[in-house]
Amino acid sequence: MMDAALARKVARFQREEITGAILYARLAKVTKDAGNAKVLADMAAAEREHYAFWRGLSGRDEAPYRARVQFFYLAARILGLTFALKLMERAEEDASEGYSAVAHLVPEAEAMGREEESHEETLLGMIEEERLEYMGSIVLGLNDALVELTGTLAGLTFAVRNGSLVAISGIITGIAAAFSMAASDFLAGRAEGDPKAARSAIYTGAAYLMTVVILVLPYLVLPRDGSWIFVSLGITLFSAVLIIAGFNFYLAVAKDLNFKHRFLEMAGISLGVSAFSFLVGLVVRAVFGIDI
Repeated sequence: MMDAALARKVARFQREEITGAILYARLAKVTKDAGNAKVLADMAAAEREHYAFWRGLSGRDEAPYRARVQFFYLAARILGLTFALKLMERAEEDASEGYSAVAHLVPEAEAMGREEESHEETLLGMIEEERLEYMGSIVLGLNDALVELTGTLAGLTFAVRNGSLVAISGIITGIAAAFSMAASDFLAGRAEGDPKAARSAIYTGAAYLMTVVILVLPYLVLPRDGSWIFVSLGITLFSAVLIIAGFNFYLAVAKDLNFKHRFLEMAGISLGVSAFSFLVGLVVRAVFGIDI
């Protein structure tokens, strides 16, 4: 017989295991890559074995966390398997710690917790995703767009102080730079004999263009005269910080990197260039007497 505290812990272990089993099995059915589908099926089978172990102790079935299944299923479909599954592992209480807490009552629990973590890490490492293979190209496009375009928009905002001109200039500059960056990435890849140079260039250009759209949008949707142009600039800079934070969080989870260091480095560079461009815009306006 188990006391109430242990029964609650065992019930939670059961719910977490069956949640993982259902999620992995559901993803295995819709994953086109045969290798990834097999990995997911193996993970589902392992989770069901652990569920059966705890079910044998409790003597009762437990329902999965259905909202969690749905959330991470959608996350995997939209943001990728690796990101969603690693995020799920972070969201759950550490298995070895949770199991070790009941090891004095269930001797097999601690070893099983360690085996589960090791097994899941191994299986997750076997998943191959195209978007992770081309993460370097995405970083290139995203980072260049953030640095170049935030600087350009900031400088133009203070130099011409005309929302329409800033928006048009930003769009033209951004599109030209996106194609230029993609072409440079393609030529560099071809020179190195990379058979995936074309696809790498597409990821670079697409990341650049998406960033351009987000950064220029405030100048298009808000009034373009008076002090509104500075509101647009403020929203653009805030959007840049959000992009940097979101991207680095994705990268930190999917590739087990340090979020804080990468975020501060990337944000510091982008905002630093913008601050310098503020000064350039003021100087240009003063020296050349631009008043539009």
